Amino acid sequence: MPVVPYQMKREFFATVIERVEKVKKLAFDNHKLEKRLCRLVGQATGDYRMLEAGDRLMVCMSGGKDSYAMLDILMKLRERAPIDFEIVAVNLDQKQPGFPNYILPDYLRSLGISFHIEYQDTYSIVKRLVPEGKTTCSLCSRLRRGILYRIAGELRATKIALGHHRDDIVETFFLNLFYGGKLKGMPPKLRSDDGKNILIRPLAYVKESDLERYAVYKQFPIIPCNLCGSESNSKRAQVKMLIDEWEKQYPGRIESIFRALGNVTPSHLMDDRLHDFKSLGLSEMSI
Repeated sequence: MPVVPYQMKREFFATVIERVEKVKKLAFDNHKLEKRLCRLVGQATGDYRMLEAGDRLMVCMSGGKDSYAMLDILMKLRERAPIDFEIVAVNLDQKQPGFPNYILPDYLRSLGISFHIEYQDTYSIVKRLVPEGKTTCSLCSRLRRGILYRIAGELRATKIALGHHRDDIVETFFLNLFYGGKLKGMPPKLRSDDGKNILIRPLAYVKESDLERYAVYKQFPIIPCNLCGSESNSKRAQVKMLIDEWEKQYPGRIESIFRALGNVTPSHLMDDRLHDFKSLGLSEMSI
């Protein structure tokens, strides 16, 4: 039987120990990540009173990393929360070519939670109405929103949870600024225009990079968001590239912009609906 040199043994055991340490560090980092996401979602839901006792929460599932993480964390918070609320997951199958319609139902069944899959061929409508080469996101979003509002009523949901995160909120602010001439963002909590639905965004404080790491850790069965082929050409994608470049050059830029959205001084802007500039004058004390 050949004798293994001492040096080879040392190198072998050193490699094994190194791999064990890497696995332990990864497990530690993943645990910290999960705790951070739960804390941030809990903080956002508390700051904006997103959840109340007796709520029936309709969690919108697209099959992307954000909605998977939102559902996962909300289920964890439901176990620990001092209030009782229900969760029903909802997915809208828009009949996009190549959409794997078995992935979400199988995943949701494995969780043992209530869910509803709605089948509506909005893809054909969008393709018929939007000229070739133009982005379909806007019309697709409006159609999807109307259907989800209807489903919320049918399911008697008191709130609709959407998976938008911190970076989405910042990108929306710049989209409205650059292309709409408005200082308008994406609020953590919103009443729909028809007054019949309350929308909440539990991931409002969570950055996208953390959600990407969490999806890898949890091994969510991700369904790609580019089935329609228009995502990469959208204005949102362009704004995202711009903001990402800023973040590389000036780390912390996105967080600073995000904080600014909650720290507004109307008297230092120009909207006379928010501040009475016309009646502004010197006070008697200053004369």
